Amino acid sequence: MRLLLAGIAEDLQAYPQLQALLEQQFQAALRHKAAELGPVAEAISTLVDTMQERRALRVALVQRLVGPQGTMLQAFALLKNAARERMEADWNTLEQAVITCKAVSKRNADLLVEQYSIMQRVLHGEEQIYAPA
Repeated sequence: MRLLLAGIAEDLQAYPQLQALLEQQFQAALRHKAAELGPVAEAISTLVDTMQERRALRVALVQRLVGPQGTMLQAFALLKNAARERMEADWNTLEQAVITCKAVSKRNADLLVEQYSIMQRVLHGEEQIYAPA
């Protein structure tokens, strides 16, 4: 249970870092600073890999605590009232951070795809400049 709770606490600290990196990525893309995009993408990838490892451990720990189909809420139910309420609140905060980072990541991806598409049109021209009569 301690490992489970510690992993949640670590992710609660990691998500603001991820959101800050995603914002750096967006600003670099918006300003066409290609040299900044590589290091930021590497930092994002490293952080996400670490968070993914914690998620996998969390799933394994929950399964060990409450069975193969166990949920976080079932694992939290094993705690006493005050600790359970705190962990449920932390879990809800973590879920909101995930949703926020997914939205920011999608915004970044949409910008990068649009910039790539524009660059391809500039470099290679439009497929059809004039509509057929």
